[in-house]
Amino acid sequence: MMESFWSSMQNELLNRRKWKTRLELTNAIFDYIEVFYNRQRRHSSLDYVSPVEFELSMKKEQTA
Repeated sequence: MMESFWSSMQNELLNRRKWKTRLELTNAIFDYIEVFYNRQRRHSSLDYVSPVEFELSMKKEQTA
């Protein structure tokens, strides 16, 4: 799974532009993981929903 994550990040973020500073790159990686990858990006292993949506549906099932 980690290889898949690194490949996705490489294609969707790192290969798209040049970074002027290490801080700029660090901030971009943080935003990619915390904002896009974990909250918005749909994952095939989760039946094509985002991790946040998946967690919410699991909580709803547990309380029902």
